Amino acid sequence: MRKHYLLWMLLLGMAQSSLRAQELQANITVNATRVGNSVDHKIFKTLQGALQDFLSNRKWSNESFQTNEKIVCNFLINISTSGDNNTFQASLVVQAGRPVFNSSYQSPLINFNDESFAFRYVEFQPLDFNENRIQGSEPYAANLTAELAYYVYIILGLNFDSYALRGGDPYYQKALNIVNNAPDGRDITGWKAFDGVRNRYWLIDNLTNSKYTLVHDALYSYYRSGLDQMYDKEADARNGVLNALNMLNTVNTETPNTMFMQFFFQSRSGELSKIFQKSPPDEKSRALDLLTKMDISNINKYKQELQ
Repeated sequence: MRKHYLLWMLLLGMAQSSLRAQELQANITVNATRVGNSVDHKIFKTLQGALQDFLSNRKWSNESFQTNEKIVCNFLINISTSGDNNTFQASLVVQAGRPVFNSSYQSPLINFNDESFAFRYVEFQPLDFNENRIQGSEPYAANLTAELAYYVYIILGLNFDSYALRGGDPYYQKALNIVNNAPDGRDITGWKAFDGVRNRYWLIDNLTNSKYTLVHDALYSYYRSGLDQMYDKEADARNGVLNALNMLNTVNTETPNTMFMQFFFQSRSGELSKIFQKSPPDEKSRALDLLTKMDISNINKYKQELQ
């Protein structure tokens, strides 16, 4: 009886350790309404379950996360067409949030629509990902897990950057390794500089190139010196956010139209407007000037709410 009790306690401890080790509270949805009836749609439910397990049950870092510390993230795969040999063309929407201290609010880390996601999936096939052997024997099958893993490392990098200066570097390097060894196929795009101006290549370039070091300072200032202080030091918090905007403006002035600028401001206009609505006139004016320079698509919103 004692042996059984000790074994049960050991297994319980291992289970609790495993829960602490998992970093993501991931939700994945596969939408295949545009795919015709020539494909058995049951495969997409199987794919969704397999990808859910892939994202949530894999250990992506050496850090331990308590259940309430897990990073809330969503992955939406919109499949547009099916091809021969169980290949599919899709887009991938990636969203993740980061909790603000002393609140239930989740500030966006990423809200990005990757329009290039070509992959192959055979129902019930094991999903394999090895960061040291990314290409695999079949590029379209390898691209399925490589693209998801890439965004997991981007999410982890942004998350750790928001808590410690340059804390995300190890995860950006993992994402860069995926880019440098990405699967290669006729319809597999987004991994190369010539594939466009807003793709996986340029995002990780902006996050690893020493030319854009201030980006990481800005992320840290925005969250730790900014949002995390909002509960009890609102004036200091606004100053931290304003410092972050000043750093981003320096990057934007030196190298206009970098992908990271659009990436950062995506879905953040409401948050930024709310932060500065209670600012003194001079601070509000400075914030408005910076925001209308860097987030052009939301100029009217900023003018309406901050003037």
